[in-house]
Amino acid sequence: MHFLRLVRRRGALRRRVAGPPASVACVDRPDADQRAASGGVRLLGPGDIRQIAGRLGIRPSRRLGQNFVTDAGTVRRIAALAALHPDDVVLEVGPGFGSLTLPLLAAVGQVIAVEVDPALAAELPHTVAACAPGLAGRLEVVTADAARVRNLPGEPPTSLVSNLPYHAAVPILLHLLEAVPSLRRGLVMVQAEVADRMSAPPGSRTYGVPSVKLAWFAEVRRAAQVPATVFWPVPRVDSGLVAFTRRAPPPGPGRAETFAVIDAAFAQRRKTLRAALARWAGSAAKAEQVLAAAGVDPALRGEALGVAAFARIAMAGAVACPRPASGPASGPASGPASGPGAVPGAAQSPDAAPGAAAGPGPVPGRGAGAGPHTIGGS
Repeated sequence: MHFLRLVRRRGALRRRVAGPPASVACVDRPDADQRAASGGVRLLGPGDIRQIAGRLGIRPSRRLGQNFVTDAGTVRRIAALAALHPDDVVLEVGPGFGSLTLPLLAAVGQVIAVEVDPALAAELPHTVAACAPGLAGRLEVVTADAARVRNLPGEPPTSLVSNLPYHAAVPILLHLLEAVPSLRRGLVMVQAEVADRMSAPPGSRTYGVPSVKLAWFAEVRRAAQVPATVFWPVPRVDSGLVAFTRRAPPPGPGRAETFAVIDAAFAQRRKTLRAALARWAGSAAKAEQVLAAAGVDPALRGEALGVAAFARIAMAGAVACPRPASGPASGPASGPASGPGAVPGAAQSPDAAPGAAAGPGPVPGRGAGAGPHTIGGS
């Protein structure tokens, strides 16, 4: 008899998991104070996320860098630290089950969510309709790889607020800063070590390619630490919040040429600039001549220079070693730059983050928007 009851219960569980979408409970029936703190939006709790994942048959993918935030207090904190304005248009990369999407919708007029997982992208509008029915019209969902996306619906995004995929945070951020010039500021969550690299100053132990390239686009700083325990699955390391504010690039010949110098300098980071830039300039003697013209000591290493110094070297190189133009840079800003002085294989340096996995092309999702917005390239 006990065996039959167990079989029936398991059968009923299978039917519930495989059945039509169930309503999302959203954070354990919050009281009035909790809802007021979240702009009237019911946030997701750990049970909600596991329920949605079970119904969709989703297991977090290491290949896609999926670690989902399950703590409502953490997403409230992120939305608050992002210092958003009601007229902002937020770009969110990797919304997953929608934990962060919900408080963002309560804070701004529009959220454009870019999700590479088709099942999660299709489910997100249902979650928003259940937890924030009055705000569903503010959401646009795009099914795409954020490291490649070039077309977005709606108004141009002004702020990036995201829990970035662990495996490709730097390439995604560099690509978006290059491809979405309307982004004025942002707050992203990444692994703590990656956060250190992104915000490291010249001369520090963690300073490298990500630090310099991000500094080309923006002023970057560490904003907060996030414990591993707020994620599902729980990662082996803590995370960090990194804030950025866009600024004008330093004077120089352009991004592609400057990034070529950066890649060359850090491909052999223990060598002096005279030696590390020899291939880029044509010879060690030519590199020394270019460095002197740029006012940079040839005996220094790349880790001692800020982005403005790399731009001066690129400018001096363009004068001393003119080469035929190779056209505008293309592809993600995180890879080896095209144009004069590009070093084959430079992206394989220890400081270069791995590339992002390819995903499907842009597919507009649900929600009201102002029509397609084409992201301009460099």
